[in-house]
Amino acid sequence: MESQANMETRLWDYIDGLCSEEEKSVVEQLIAGNQEWKDKYKELLEVHQLMAGIELDEPSLRFTRNVMEEISRHHIAPAAKSYINKRVVWGIGAFFLLSIAGFLVYVFGQLPGSEISAPPVNIDNFNLDKVNFGKLINNTYTYVFVMINAILGLVLLDMYLGKKKRKLEEETGKG
Repeated sequence: MESQANMETRLWDYIDGLCSEEEKSVVEQLIAGNQEWKDKYKELLEVHQLMAGIELDEPSLRFTRNVMEEISRHHIAPAAKSYINKRVVWGIGAFFLLSIAGFLVYVFGQLPGSEISAPPVNIDNFNLDKVNFGKLINNTYTYVFVMINAILGLVLLDMYLGKKKRKLEEETGKG
């Protein structure tokens, strides 16, 4: 005997007309010869007829507009302004800018003739072709450091441009 779920699946396919001719004849034989199948078929057929008779309610054409108008009546304060301290953000930005500046000082400190005890570099004799930049920046940690600082710099730029955009929107909205 078949499981209840399999029976219902096969009967729904039969009622909806989704089964093949061979499957259709097998289900018809099961309905005619098995009382349990016959009872379940009648039950599912009643449900199918009830569902076919129900008309689906559709929202009005102005439903979306009504919802949006209701939402616009409530002033929703931006959450970020209430708990983000601007000094902390500027401090983090300053830290990373100083980190980048420190990295640049390190790189330029590694150039030939830039040792502290060495005399100053003569610009006339300085040749960039002799500088091996592969030795200056060859460490994996250096690459990771530069990548993280570049990403954080882009985040700060995004925050700055977003702030400008919000100010512009507020000015045009009020004026």
